[in-house]
Amino acid sequence: MVQGIAPSAAVPRGMLIADAWAQLGDAVAPLSNPSGRPLARTVKLLLDPLVLRPTMNARFAGGVVAVEHVDALRAAILDAGPALAATAAWFQLVKKARRRAGITEGHPQDLYFQRCFELAHEHGDPRSAEGAARIAAEAVAEVHAERGEVTVDRLRGFVTDPERAAELAGLLRSAWADRSDEAVDAAPHPGLAAFLEHCATGPDRDLWKTLARKRVGTAEAAALDRPSVARGYGLTGRERPVPPEIGDRASKRRLPKPFDRSIMERLFAAFTAVFQRESMGDIPALVVGEIHRSAAPWQLAEESSRITMALGRDAAKGLDAPIEAVPASDANARLLSRWSRESYVQRVLRLPDAAARDVPDDLRDDVLGVDRAYLRRLWARLHGRELRGEATEADDVWDLLDGVLRSVVMDQRDRLRRSLEREGDRA
Repeated sequence: MVQGIAPSAAVPRGMLIADAWAQLGDAVAPLSNPSGRPLARTVKLLLDPLVLRPTMNARFAGGVVAVEHVDALRAAILDAGPALAATAAWFQLVKKARRRAGITEGHPQDLYFQRCFELAHEHGDPRSAEGAARIAAEAVAEVHAERGEVTVDRLRGFVTDPERAAELAGLLRSAWADRSDEAVDAAPHPGLAAFLEHCATGPDRDLWKTLARKRVGTAEAAALDRPSVARGYGLTGRERPVPPEIGDRASKRRLPKPFDRSIMERLFAAFTAVFQRESMGDIPALVVGEIHRSAAPWQLAEESSRITMALGRDAAKGLDAPIEAVPASDANARLLSRWSRESYVQRVLRLPDAAARDVPDDLRDDVLGVDRAYLRRLWARLHGRELRGEATEADDVWDLLDGVLRSVVMDQRDRLRRSLEREGDRA
């Protein structure tokens, strides 16, 4: 058992990992922070998915580890020590190869940690591997070919080209000037509720076609131009949507809300998150298409995407107050049930702020505004599908609606776990 841990208590996971990590010594220094603990990305990209595998080993998954599992977690990290040491050595070589190639795109840890772990298993320690420098250079080239980083560079070069600036700005003005005004209905189209009633168990394909033919998704977007409507959905921080900028930079860490993103940010987010090189189209066509998409209803190009946004809006109703909510459809009831059974959600909703201090303030705010986070993520999923040319059919809708909520929950669980681990480390 780890020295200094009382046998009668559960152990904060972060403390246990740090203790085991310290036993690996200087060999893993490139994967460690200045205090000798594993980097956050080391845990996220190496220890969790490749060594501890909490999805397969539930005993290692929580913010604290039961005392009977402490030795097993420690042993898992120590047993992986030689591979982790080799991974650290490969990472140093790969970074040198990256510098020689003049590559500046992306974070090296995000890009190379897992590839270096593969190299460690394929070739062992690079100091004893023949042609290690060549292998590292080839690995860098493969990573960037697979991720399409060259295309991101081309995108930035295209939208920032001074010779194209006036043309792109003119296209953007024209697209927004040509927007048609749709009449705003007081209530959602009844076909939406009818579709939501059966989409999880037996989607009505004929009804789906009818909704598309009647352009119900387009009609449901008309209210977005009213004051505070799109902001209430979490899609913009402004009173009303406005034309986006073309943009000249983007960062995944600082992406604005969907309707507030520049053309550059919209395409950049999709390229770095989901695109494979073979999925990318011609850059000029993608940029022009995105300009027109920004002026379309729901700022999406396909009617099927617009219908899905309207369905998501209705299916997510009441998530901000699930205890009192009365389900309006079967899909709505399923999402409310999934959301309300999360223990951290129950604490936020039932206890006053002072009594739920174990839930961070920013996460508490996200729980109370989950309907907005839900629609933002649904929009991003549909936007990505459009860029990849993936049609959304009736049979896809429930997987999308349910999958988006599961994704939101998993992100919030991870944030809560990290917060508990930090608290445990300070204890």
